[in-house]
Amino acid sequence: MQAFGPSWPDVARRVLGATSVLAVCAHPDDETFGLGALLAALADGGMRTAVLSLTRGEASTLGADVEDLAAERSRELAAAAAALGAQVAGLHDHPDGSLETVPMVELAGEVVAAADEVAADLLLVFDPGGVTGHPDHRRATEAALVAAGRMDRPVLAWTLPADVAEALNQELSTGFVGVEPALVDLELHVDRAAQLAAIACHGSQSEDNPVLRRRLELQGGVESTRWLRRTAAVHPPAPPTASGVSDTGRTARAARNPEGSQPRQGHGGAAGSTGDGLVAATIETT
Repeated sequence: MQAFGPSWPDVARRVLGATSVLAVCAHPDDETFGLGALLAALADGGMRTAVLSLTRGEASTLGADVEDLAAERSRELAAAAAALGAQVAGLHDHPDGSLETVPMVELAGEVVAAADEVAADLLLVFDPGGVTGHPDHRRATEAALVAAGRMDRPVLAWTLPADVAEALNQELSTGFVGVEPALVDLELHVDRAAQLAAIACHGSQSEDNPVLRRRLELQGGVESTRWLRRTAAVHPPAPPTASGVSDTGRTARAARNPEGSQPRQGHGGAAGSTGDGLVAATIETT
């Protein structure tokens, strides 16, 4: 596992081997609650970033007082993507909570079309377990992998360390799916300012979300990722250098949970839609 500091142009060019990334998501707010810090950092590093959402998130039990929730969440997605420095490459009307009913050939075709539109040479997705356990998250990642196979593109997955997932599940009775350290390829230091601004854009989903707040506290300033698919353009992690690259990951783990420190406060909260496998009162991300 490699741990990288704030030199995001270096990460984008030398490690990821990409200039344009497409985030493939199931719902509006996945791009923010899950992938937001990574997308903002890659945009700051000079990479072109774009978001594809396969549903409009209309099945959320949050925002029930909104007359047209699908339309509202579409507007929220546009605002949040802008806050992250990304464009919206596509927003589809597939049924929220039932992506498994949509033929894979259709979903993968939409991913290919969106990737072609923005000349994406990297796809960014949720880990295959869905991170929160949501079946729509898993289906979106499956579609991205099928599309990547057609296009011969690499796929990088955002994931949670197993200890973070375990803590959330024990404390809040959630259903997060984490991965052991041996399966993490890159730990990346991030600034969450843009992500928090984007969370605020998801107004219909951003009230009373202790799960998201606690997750960000546990993660600190570190995001964990792993390769689901590599191509010849993807460079293997480089040896340690004086510019902040570490071959042990100790720096990143210390940033996430310094010895003797308490989780950082003040991240704010946000909520997501149902179907996450979480208790309704603590749903985090759609």
